[in-house]
Amino acid sequence: MRALLYDDTFPRLVRDWRDHPGKWASRLVFLLAPWVCLWMVEILNENDVFDDLAAWQVLMNMIFYYSIFIALRLILGRNRRAAAAGTVFAFLFGLVNHYVLRFRGRILFPADITGWRTAANVAEGFDYSIDLYITQAAILLTAYLCLVFYCVPQRKRARVKLPLALLLWAVMGSYCYAFFCTGMLPALDIYTQQWVTQRNGFLLNFSIALRYSSVDKPEGYSKEAVLELMERYPGSEGDPDVQPVNLIVIMNESFGDLTIFDTFRPSEDPTPFLHSLEENTVKGWMYSSVTGGGTATVEFEYLTGFTSLFQPPHTVAYQLYVEEGMPSLAALAGSQGYSSTAFHPYKSSGWNRVLAYNYLDFDSQMYEEDVPNPYLIRSYISDKSDYEMIYRATEAEEGPLFFFNVTMQNHSGYAQGWNNLPHHITLPEHQKSADRTAEQFFSLMKESDLALEELITYYSQCEEPTMVVFFGDHQPPLANAFYEVLYGKRLSERNTKEVLRQYAVPFFIWTNYNIEERQDVVVSPNYLGALTAQLAGLPRTGYMDFLLDMYEELPAITPVGFVTGDGQYLSRSELNGEQKEWLNQYEILNYCGMVDLFDGARPMFCME
Repeated sequence: MRALLYDDTFPRLVRDWRDHPGKWASRLVFLLAPWVCLWMVEILNENDVFDDLAAWQVLMNMIFYYSIFIALRLILGRNRRAAAAGTVFAFLFGLVNHYVLRFRGRILFPADITGWRTAANVAEGFDYSIDLYITQAAILLTAYLCLVFYCVPQRKRARVKLPLALLLWAVMGSYCYAFFCTGMLPALDIYTQQWVTQRNGFLLNFSIALRYSSVDKPEGYSKEAVLELMERYPGSEGDPDVQPVNLIVIMNESFGDLTIFDTFRPSEDPTPFLHSLEENTVKGWMYSSVTGGGTATVEFEYLTGFTSLFQPPHTVAYQLYVEEGMPSLAALAGSQGYSSTAFHPYKSSGWNRVLAYNYLDFDSQMYEEDVPNPYLIRSYISDKSDYEMIYRATEAEEGPLFFFNVTMQNHSGYAQGWNNLPHHITLPEHQKSADRTAEQFFSLMKESDLALEELITYYSQCEEPTMVVFFGDHQPPLANAFYEVLYGKRLSERNTKEVLRQYAVPFFIWTNYNIEERQDVVVSPNYLGALTAQLAGLPRTGYMDFLLDMYEELPAITPVGFVTGDGQYLSRSELNGEQKEWLNQYEILNYCGMVDLFDGARPMFCME
């Protein structure tokens, strides 16, 4: 071995380098290409490769870059062509991603590729001027291409020997199979970055999103099974006599009522008006699918009736699964003559809302720039200013209006300054010391309750029949230590009922006309849209009627547990056979409506 290495191989390599310097320069420049692409694409992704990406993220990005360039080399047969084609392609893809990032505040996702027609329709309205990121990336591309054409004087096709080529294809294919088709990523706890989307690096995050972009087909799924359920649930006619003129839905950011914990001891009730609501009110607890964050997941469940239980964990439907024509409460209201508006007093780029709201059939959208002279609490538009936009909308609309509002005032983090926020609430020292930011959150709840009182007072004096549906999206992201003080135990020691307590948020449906009052109602967001349609006298699709029937058996469905019709709190494995059958039928309909909405099944989900 020693003789082979030193007496033959090494001198042969030296001679080859000396006799054929162009060939070795070609190889080195080619091997440099993936690193140039990573740097160039991440410049366009507004990332600093050296500071913003962890070593494992760089490694996984580089595996894909090298795979792309090796594949190009095997196909094209020349280092020069492969290097040039690969870097130009990477630059163009990075440039598209950069414009998406500029216009929407998040990077390109696979779902955007399928929505290219929608993007093309509005393409003229954007600014495509060259900025510093594009300039830097273009300089890097130009410098590398000069290096390629100067240092890679390849004149003939250099084939890779067949055994090596087959080995390379096998290695790349095996890695792609493990990445996209096995449980490797979930086992490594690797998921898409859904908010600060750049943080995986562009190519890795795009690939991870592609891995999670499909929902698994449920056991027993077939078109026949869907059509059989469709026969059982043909849908229901509405009652125009009880339909409100104004149907207002407010999902209040991080609106949590922690009085659900008996150990919670604030200096005063943060939400006294909420607790006083009884007249013409259906009221209770909504068990959210998320806690501490994930607003868009709850939006999606409410508007569509689908559930994140059947989606890959840590994915957000707005980013990956929403497609044009997907059934929604906005589309249902529109079929009955309502105009529909979605309003979020923050950046339009968050959670892909612009595209998602378009696909869910909202007629118009409003964001922070549409709020005139807003009153800020901390750095966010207050609930007070938010609700004033609702007043304007209902006053200006001549016909019936469906208004869907996601507030911003109470968004984390709670270590911000107290700008325009009185220090209403104090906590006992043992609770305060567990999370020094918690008092700010409960003072925000007090402000939300005051704004809520103004809202209900306003519409109680409105002559037009008005329904207000109000719910929190999730409990606030307070420190685990704070929740452990409330529970009186470590979070790991909780049972299902105790875990679900951290997922409970208040909800109510209030009208300025007579309805049957109910208290202590339990629901989850996937049912709440169907319940809204029922109480508002809207016609219901067969899918909604299925949900309302299932609601009697399993009134709350979340990824962490279930509440049964007889008041038990169970994990999925603890459900009985009948409950599991309901869940299986739900998964079949969920899959059909989200993924495989064939023409014959459309009447089950959509009003024609």
